[in-house]
Amino acid sequence: MKEALKLINRGADEILTEADLKKKLESGKQLVIKAGFDPTAPDLHFGHTVLLNKMRHFQELGHKVIFLIGDFTGQIGDPSGKNKTRPTLDANEVAENAKTYKNQVFKILKEDLTEIRFNSEWCNDLGAEGIIKLASNYNVARMLERDDFNKRYSSNQSIAIHEFLYPLIQGYDSIALEADVECGGTDQKFNLLVGRELQRAYGQDPQVVLTVPILEGLDGTNKMSKSLNNYIGVDEAPDEMFGKIMSISDELMWRWFELLSFIPEEEIASLRKEMEAGTNPRDIKFILAEELVDRFHSKGDGKDCKESFLKRFQKGLMPEDIPSINIEIEKDSIPLVNLLKDAEMTSSTSEASRLIKQGGVKIDSVKVEDPKIEIQRGSEAIYQVGKRKFLKIKV
Repeated sequence: MKEALKLINRGADEILTEADLKKKLESGKQLVIKAGFDPTAPDLHFGHTVLLNKMRHFQELGHKVIFLIGDFTGQIGDPSGKNKTRPTLDANEVAENAKTYKNQVFKILKEDLTEIRFNSEWCNDLGAEGIIKLASNYNVARMLERDDFNKRYSSNQSIAIHEFLYPLIQGYDSIALEADVECGGTDQKFNLLVGRELQRAYGQDPQVVLTVPILEGLDGTNKMSKSLNNYIGVDEAPDEMFGKIMSISDELMWRWFELLSFIPEEEIASLRKEMEAGTNPRDIKFILAEELVDRFHSKGDGKDCKESFLKRFQKGLMPEDIPSINIEIEKDSIPLVNLLKDAEMTSSTSEASRLIKQGGVKIDSVKVEDPKIEIQRGSEAIYQVGKRKFLKIKV
């Protein structure tokens, strides 16, 4: 039990309640672990895999995972964390996006312990009578306690009635599947707790709610998102994936070790001590990059990518003696365009922005595409502007 709880707690933000979880584990039955994914975009990225990793942990303990594709709720639009009503999705668009999910999840989950379900299976048959019964088990006052709804209500912003249905339908999914545990991001906590209450109202043993942190993207600041272009897709080419991982800050590297790596926590702590003792952070980042490339592609691909990466440094693509400077910053990060100007690699931030858009700026041999990228304090990397300007900058 101690080892099981340690594994489940790894990388988790909150478990409501751990006493309930322990009781379910002690029952000896195979638990049903549910997590829902709205197919609002066709591809999964590393941010999604934080949740998938947690589901895999339950599978390591022999429990069954239900990867629930919200093709019905996807047409409502999840209002979590939004300051305005989301547009509803077309059913055909949802169906197309859902197809790609099925091909991607087994890069992490065990097929023999995974069921892929669509919540239209039971929601399409719910009908008006079923929705009225479901809605009667929750009140508007409680719904308005939800942070995003409360903020919109207080500032006189529109809340459409159908948005209240989203957490109710998500809760109904837990009833239909008789879920023992539901996992989700911290932004899903309210919805997950609604499911717990609705299960009680329908005479079921309430599910345990487990939340996981939101993964920061390549910029080290914002939530990983395709719209912010700070993401790594699980289907990206090995070299592209490896290069992007190598481009993250040293500080963000430890966060990714915590949430994405399957390396034992004791080994990660040991790697931290090695870096503090003087080991080059780049060499430690290699370990993370190799592991993740191997997981999403084939074993050995990570090593091949590392060799390609090193060759770019050793075969004349970079000069041997690159000057090194330190740049002091007041905040936790600095825009890349400002860093390049402060390091005198460009004459202005506008020139830096123009060169980035033209593909003329690289960090550790990886081309930068977003002129709005932020560089974190504590990072150290080789910056290249054009063909001849190289500088090792520690922020």
